[in-house]
Amino acid sequence: MHKRPAGRLVAWAAALPALALPHMASAQTIAAQTLPPVANGADTVWIMISSALVLLMCMPGLGLFYGGLVRTKNFLSVLVQVGAIAAVASLLWLICGYTLAFGPVSTSGPGAGWLGAPTMLMLHGLAPLRAGLTLPENSFALFQMCFAAITPALMAGAWVDRARFGWVVGFCALWGLVVYAPVAHWIWGGGWLATRFGTLDFAGGIVVHTTAGVSALVIAAMLGARQGFPKTLMMPHSPALTMAGAALLWVGWFGFNGGSALAGNGSAASAIINTHIAASAAAMAWLAIERVVVGKSTSIGFATGAVAGLATVTPAAGMIAPGAALLFGLAAAAICFPMIQLVKQHWHIDDSLDVFAVHGVGGMTGSLLLALFLSPALGGTGYAKGFTLARQLEGQLVGVGVVALWSALASAALAFGVGKFIAMRVSEDAEREGLDLASHGERAWELD
Repeated sequence: MHKRPAGRLVAWAAALPALALPHMASAQTIAAQTLPPVANGADTVWIMISSALVLLMCMPGLGLFYGGLVRTKNFLSVLVQVGAIAAVASLLWLICGYTLAFGPVSTSGPGAGWLGAPTMLMLHGLAPLRAGLTLPENSFALFQMCFAAITPALMAGAWVDRARFGWVVGFCALWGLVVYAPVAHWIWGGGWLATRFGTLDFAGGIVVHTTAGVSALVIAAMLGARQGFPKTLMMPHSPALTMAGAALLWVGWFGFNGGSALAGNGSAASAIINTHIAASAAAMAWLAIERVVVGKSTSIGFATGAVAGLATVTPAAGMIAPGAALLFGLAAAAICFPMIQLVKQHWHIDDSLDVFAVHGVGGMTGSLLLALFLSPALGGTGYAKGFTLARQLEGQLVGVGVVALWSALASAALAFGVGKFIAMRVSEDAEREGLDLASHGERAWELD
């Protein structure tokens, strides 16, 4: 008789949490909706590490890679140019470059899809979280700043030994705002190439390598050849430094491509694997081609082949299978090697350190191959909804063609304009003396 009331009390007690759960869940949901979004700590740390790796590529990687390829009397000038270009590009990225590339997308008016809105000048007003990502916007801006710094620095290899330092800084400063920032917006910032044509570029085959490579070719043609080109043999003064620079570029490229996943995830791991495989394949293929064509495999060939493979896989790094990356590396060697001969021997353009043939042609090649190897049947991540191989190839062709044309025209106009105030080229006496002394009053090596 006394058990029934006790049983009811127990049942009621057991039911109380269940009765309260709907109210508790509702309160938790409301709280979750009102809390500000929180960045993912692991993703944020990975992007900051990647930023450091990209800057490592530029200084010291690119400086040593290029510096070892020039003659002793111009080594220091290459290092100063690479450093100054990266510094001025970073400052302008802070002032207005970032907002032009990644500011809010205009949906109407004449500027729609062409440039970001100028709402984040001086990196003011950055969001706690970059839209669509798990990153604080300042970490995203930092990562993109490193890309904006290294891209114009790549062009320095085209004009070594003869370009005036003041002109180099002035031209590259404007180039970053007129060429790089708009192209970054068109493809990465929600601009018209991405939205209208579906142009893809995982880590910079178009935005970085096509812009820099095509612009470098134009400037080399406008400057004219070095004294003695092509009859005088201009041997690299230190292949060892070039190999060291290439090694730094190789390692730093893991941040360049892996960081472009914008998260510490499987896509980043895939990008790093593919980056390493493509560089390895291209370096070994380049050595084999040299053995057949030249008779010997060289350290310069190994370094150049590796960089060609890195540039070629960049636009596709996180979107293709490792087996495809191997083919990208082989294609890089097979296409970029003869392109060097074509530019110098047939076009008679003194692109001194082969910026166009290696970076430009490599980046464009990889951007087009991406359309094929994006297919799930070949291990790719697959096409966007409504896209086929033909449509994706069209988007890649339009992207490469438009960016190459814009880079060429804008670079020619900027070079001519800056040249009205600062001469593009040093005097003949300064070129003979070497730019280390003539431009900077210093020597890289005191060997006397």
